[in-house]
Amino acid sequence: MKVVVGSPGTVGGLLLRTGQCLFAGASIAFMVSASGFSSYTAFCYLVASMGLQALWSLGLGCLDTYALRMKRDLHNPILVSLFVVGDWVTATLSLAAACSSGGVSVLFSKDVGFCSAYPQLSCKKFEISVVLAFTTWLFIAMSSLVMFWLLASV
Repeated sequence: MKVVVGSPGTVGGLLLRTGQCLFAGASIAFMVSASGFSSYTAFCYLVASMGLQALWSLGLGCLDTYALRMKRDLHNPILVSLFVVGDWVTATLSLAAACSSGGVSVLFSKDVGFCSAYPQLSCKKFEISVVLAFTTWLFIAMSSLVMFWLLASV
């Protein structure tokens, strides 16, 4: 297998996983700290999706750290195919959650004016959480493409 920037067991892969985990955690933190988020299904879905993403990224980040420390090669076709499936599933869930939450945030702030009518809603925190979720998805998309590229090169 080719060694591609961001492939498992490399510093680039570890940085991608760390970025995914940190941005997913930050998205969760902003959403959970916003009052009233649990009343809206899209925001609850965002928290669940980012939680799954943070756990997946943390696990693979630990695996990357282990591989770097022990100088192991993670380019086994079975492992890479597992990484591909996991990355594509979490990427799809994360994009769906970010898009649905983004739609609700735009609806609240621009279309129906909930943010100005109900100042107790933390609309800015909702929006920041959505931006962080999209940033998380960008990192996931990069990882997914790298993994798919590695699997195709077998």
